Amino acid sequence: MARKRRRFTPEFKARVALEALRERDSVQAIARRHELHPNQVTTWKRQLLEGLPEVFAGGAGRKAAKEHEARIRDLHAKIGELTVERDFFRRGLKR
Repeated sequence: MARKRRRFTPEFKARVALEALRERDSVQAIARRHELHPNQVTTWKRQLLEGLPEVFAGGAGRKAAKEHEARIRDLHAKIGELTVERDFFRRGLKR
């Protein structure tokens, strides 16, 4: 029987990644203890290390993230407008 796909909370991922970062046990031992694949533990460890600078960035990181989200929202709105225009002209050409 196939194993059901599991979902892990961010807290669990952080705990496992910190365990791997401490290097008291091997990645294989950590993975075995938590019933994970070693590649998953390594991926979470890498994501933790890549995300650490954002923790110490303070307001600058959050401000950049908000600006990025606003830019994406604007671009999605523009895509919507262009789609409506395209459909309007396409209907006009069929007549």
